[in-house]
Amino acid sequence: MSTIAHRHIDVDGFEVFYREAGPADAPKLLLLHGFPSSSHMFRDLIPLLSERFHIVAPDLPGFGLSDMPDRDAFAYTFENIANVIDRFTEVIGFDRYAVYVFDYGAPTGFRLALKHPERITAIVSQNGNAYEEGLSDGWNPIRAYWQAPTQANRDALRALLTKDTTRWQYTHGVADVTAISPDGYSLDDYYMNRPGAHDVQLDLFGDYRSNVALYPAFQAYFREHRPKFLAVWGKNDPFFLPPGAEAFKRDIPDADVRFFDTGHFALETHAAQIAAAIIEFRAQ
Repeated sequence: MSTIAHRHIDVDGFEVFYREAGPADAPKLLLLHGFPSSSHMFRDLIPLLSERFHIVAPDLPGFGLSDMPDRDAFAYTFENIANVIDRFTEVIGFDRYAVYVFDYGAPTGFRLALKHPERITAIVSQNGNAYEEGLSDGWNPIRAYWQAPTQANRDALRALLTKDTTRWQYTHGVADVTAISPDGYSLDDYYMNRPGAHDVQLDLFGDYRSNVALYPAFQAYFREHRPKFLAVWGKNDPFFLPPGAEAFKRDIPDADVRFFDTGHFALETHAAQIAAAIIEFRAQ
């Protein structure tokens, strides 16, 4: 098992924190986390894969230990987040890599694939959606904000940023909630309560509609390039439904879709099984 290094790097004036492990000459694997998390969510997965891959897991802009500039200095959109991560991969020398996407990591990683299809060697999607049928009714309050971006609708979304809601995202759909370490959701809550962080997240809730608007482009990329694709899905996810995972097969007939009896944060309970699926998938 290789040592995990914890690094900061300047990306055109934007400081990105990232975790790195594995041999420099091994196949490259980029891990992209989601809301409301950070690269900490990969703490159990990285050691299980680090002998086979050169792994890099950044904190997205505005998350974890990466920079969270003021909103008047940086517009918190998924396009801008993807642009920073795109440059990050170039700065660290990730010229060709597989990408593991989860939640917000999916629209980030899929944007990278659209921009540089020649760089993507494979995609692993863990509850990372690209289809309308994958969106549950849990998105309705956010959809209301898209349709009418009033202050009242924006403020209504603050309920999604509380400690109790964050913990619920980790525990919903999990058979034994005692298996969920409090470390993950407690750290997420700490980062979420930094000054200005709530408004950053509310901006991203509003901009998530841009991801849905790009679903047809993502799907066209899947059809045209047929990337090697593995979906590892917590089937009890309250936000991204199993039909969203199955839909990848519509555009990538050879996609490998696997479901696990857990919730949104599937790595909290099934890191070993997901690591095994990735190793098997890459060996095919």
